[in-house]
Amino acid sequence: MTKVHPTSYVSPQAKLGNDVEIGPFSIIHDNVILGDRTSIGSYCELGISTPLGDGSPLIIGDDSLIRSHSVFYESSLFGVKLMTGHHVTIRENTKAGDGFQIGTLCEIQGGCQVGNYVRLQSNVFVGKKTKIGNFVWVLPYVVLTNDPTPPSNQLIGCTIEDFAIVAAMAVILPGVTVGHHSLVAAHACVSKDVPPRMFVAGVPARVIGETKSIKRRDGSKDAAYPWTLHFHRGYPDEVVAKWKAEIEDIDEST
Repeated sequence: MTKVHPTSYVSPQAKLGNDVEIGPFSIIHDNVILGDRTSIGSYCELGISTPLGDGSPLIIGDDSLIRSHSVFYESSLFGVKLMTGHHVTIRENTKAGDGFQIGTLCEIQGGCQVGNYVRLQSNVFVGKKTKIGNFVWVLPYVVLTNDPTPPSNQLIGCTIEDFAIVAAMAVILPGVTVGHHSLVAAHACVSKDVPPRMFVAGVPARVIGETKSIKRRDGSKDAAYPWTLHFHRGYPDEVVAKWKAEIEDIDEST
């Protein structure tokens, strides 16, 4: 059963799935489609009209949770189980896969592509035209830039490939590719492409070594990377099973 708080406004043109909940003082505009069992917190605004969009609706997948004071523009698409913190802003033409987690005070500019099970922690800025792969971690206060000579009309988004980790307060400059399974250290300023499975640090960032050389700090001295070896919390069972099978295949071949 859908529940809309009496202080909220839901446009008659909006399409709400089954068992949707809308909290106090929220606004759902015309061009919005909410999936089944989606929960919208208080003081949210979804589906803001913009000439920068393509006229398509804002689509939120099933079983999503959007917390208070979050703002979404129209012409964006999110898969199932989207989860946000508070005060999140998402502009038009953003396309994201399943299981996307967006921390409090994050901002995603328009024209971004995001894969499955990506996690942005608090206060992350994602510049327009950014491309983020699957299973990526972006930690607090990271800035993904796009303007090589600000201010200008030449926007070049950066690319973060599958399983990469960008640590706290790092800055990725326009056009840079952070390779799959790589690690960007905290406070790094990355001006050149990061090769796959390497870690970089410094200002400007330089390659320090292979990620597999980094040891866990839990007393085990096991390899910290790839992180899929030991961190599985919050991921679907079928995904974790695939990771384990890949590890077993590697072990058998060595």
